[in-house]
Amino acid sequence: MYRKKDGQITIAEFLSPFGTLDKNNRWVRIADMIPWERYENEYAQRFCADNGAPAINFRMAMGTLILKQFTNHSDDDVILNIQENPYMQYLIGLHEFTQVAPFAQSSITNFRKYIPKEMINRVNEEIFRASKDNNDDNQGDSPNDNQEEDSKKPPPNKGTLMIDATCAPADISYPTDVKLLNEAREKLEGMIDTLHPHTGNKIKPRTYRRNARRDYLHFSKQRKPRKKSIRKAIRQQLGYVRRNIKHVDDLIAAVGIEHLNKRQQQWLETIRILYRQQLEMYESKSHSVKDRIVSIGQSHVRPIVRGKVNAPVEFGAKISVSLIDGYAFIDKISWDAYNEEALLIPAIEKFKEQNGCYPESVLADKIYRNKDNRDYCKKHGIRLSGPRLGRPGKETKRELLAQGRKDAARRNAIEGKFGEGKNCYGLDRVMARLQGSSETVIAMSFLCMNISRRLRVPSHLFYEILNFLLKWHHIKNNWVFE
Repeated sequence: MYRKKDGQITIAEFLSPFGTLDKNNRWVRIADMIPWERYENEYAQRFCADNGAPAINFRMAMGTLILKQFTNHSDDDVILNIQENPYMQYLIGLHEFTQVAPFAQSSITNFRKYIPKEMINRVNEEIFRASKDNNDDNQGDSPNDNQEEDSKKPPPNKGTLMIDATCAPADISYPTDVKLLNEAREKLEGMIDTLHPHTGNKIKPRTYRRNARRDYLHFSKQRKPRKKSIRKAIRQQLGYVRRNIKHVDDLIAAVGIEHLNKRQQQWLETIRILYRQQLEMYESKSHSVKDRIVSIGQSHVRPIVRGKVNAPVEFGAKISVSLIDGYAFIDKISWDAYNEEALLIPAIEKFKEQNGCYPESVLADKIYRNKDNRDYCKKHGIRLSGPRLGRPGKETKRELLAQGRKDAARRNAIEGKFGEGKNCYGLDRVMARLQGSSETVIAMSFLCMNISRRLRVPSHLFYEILNFLLKWHHIKNNWVFE
């Protein structure tokens, strides 16, 4: 069953013992910024209409995720903040102030499951579109005598598109082969302890867990182990894991897999893949394999080679982002490494869909400047940052260098967005465990960055006062005194 309240609460309707809410408060402005009712029906379709407890409505779920991302607090702290703050309660759609928690702490985990990244991206575009329409209204309409002739011509290129990629690391420890195999061995031993009592046998399968633990500790205490020591430790742990997998398979054949919980069953499938990968790398004496497992608990996480000085390899989701007028949009989220150069043309087409014209210039990294992208930009009259191919043109070397420095300085804006997300909105370490929940957290980070951007933009009242002063100044200067 889905619970939906009739209408949306306003400031005048919200009952608070502290008096009327301030309309300029950031939580009130955020509540007025998002079209809640537009997504209620889509959110309600995820729940059964005649079975189970009533589900929490979209505004309360989405507003709670916004609060969590803005404050960067734990789920428990978010519940406490909501109980103490009437503005936060107004944001999530409550009708009056209450000191009772509106939902359990575990519900926040379900919010991340029920609100996918696609829905968050649409809310993100709604905020950008509203901001763009507001700016157009404030600037006014310019007269056009040849409107019919101009409508036949394509609109001129306008604006700047910035595009780049980054990585959102997952909350996992730095993976090493020996550490992963040791963790797999320990989880398999727990499965054996769970399955054995159901067999009725008094003798438990021999796992040599004390010897395995001793061997692992002996290796882990070495400050700088040599290659020979690493291969020996891997060989030992592979033997322990192979033996434990065989014992688990025998026990499952005897008593059934239903005695393992859902998480243990997922671990077992991941450990099987991990063992095959580690055995393949050990036999081939290599350090890479396709779809390499780097975490048993988060099997979707993959190593992403970034080439940075402080982090040459990161473990998380790779994100391609476009920046338009200070607003960031996610083009792609992938847990596998990919070449981002193929995303330039779709990003430009998306820019045209949002703004009605192609960008005047595209500021991108060197990896985006392949032949296809250059030809596409040249065809549509778009200037792609970076040096041109072939013989230099009429521009002097000094002019080209100056333009390159200018483009590099302007590209700092998208790098600054990545820094803002990682320093303020949790992109530096995604704490969610599931793949879908992690993607929701990443999308929420960019949504909150755009909301902050919208909050920093002057309000509509400021534009009205500014236009009035400009008109008054124009009239004053054109007065004629006799």
